[in-house]
Amino acid sequence: MTAAELDLQGLWVPIVTPFDDAGEVDVTSLTRLASRLLADGATGLVALGTTGEPATLTAEERRLVVETCDRCCRDAGARLIVGAGTNGTRTTIDEIERLTTGTDAVAVLVVVPYYTRPSEGAVVEHFGAVADASALPVVAYNVPYRTGRGLGAAALLEVGEHPAIVGLKQSVGALDADTLEVLGRRRRGFQVLAGDDAFIAPTVLLGGDGAIAASAHVATSIFAAMTASALEGDTPRARALAAALLPVVTIGFAEPSPAVWKGTLARQGQIATDAVRRPLLPASSATVECHLAAIEHATRVATAHR
Repeated sequence: MTAAELDLQGLWVPIVTPFDDAGEVDVTSLTRLASRLLADGATGLVALGTTGEPATLTAEERRLVVETCDRCCRDAGARLIVGAGTNGTRTTIDEIERLTTGTDAVAVLVVVPYYTRPSEGAVVEHFGAVADASALPVVAYNVPYRTGRGLGAAALLEVGEHPAIVGLKQSVGALDADTLEVLGRRRRGFQVLAGDDAFIAPTVLLGGDGAIAASAHVATSIFAAMTASALEGDTPRARALAAALLPVVTIGFAEPSPAVWKGTLARQGQIATDAVRRPLLPASSATVECHLAAIEHATRVATAHR
């Protein structure tokens, strides 16, 4: 599939990396969770997004996660995006090749380089160099909360002019003026995915193409229905589902991600443990209880809006 042919529209889930009691990657839980997410309406998976804790996985573990998700996506006839960005241009290019060779991944998610805080112009050049070298189309990931470097509309539009950069995960903590400018002025074929789960419906209703949403680990079918309703222009249904899902989102991020998602999934029996890699700690029982209650409420609302 060429960059021009790649359609990112829909709901993508940046899947967690489950661990077993020994602290190792739990392939059984990962396989079960991936299959359930796809069965419940996710368009595809993002392996090694922030939610997957790639920064604390070894190189071998990262490849294992990708291979497992790749197999699940093939079995379900779904698509896979692989998170492969680092804080260096050369290492990002190397990581893309190492993680995606031999897989059916359709794109790579590449974060703005973190920690080094390059200029906006340097980041634009970084994305261009990575896209030139990558065998797969690139989705740029703008998340200043984590990287310390955000890109404004002018830089994002310049990034989007590269024919091999097919999309943007926009995670700036708001539906801001820069995002609106990108939505209004982007080239045809440069797709915008909401990266802040509270703003999925408004982003899509204003022209966005979908979302990469950690919150959709739970109530997946409801998040999928909300996204589909927004894409279809069904504003009343999208608005009602978004309102019902907002507490699921806010409570899910009340403690450092992905602790609450893992705590809830473990409580639901979908993964074996709630373990996260240090320095993260598991979510508190009180937060998980609140999260489960919010999911139950969202489910009741969604039933009334079928």
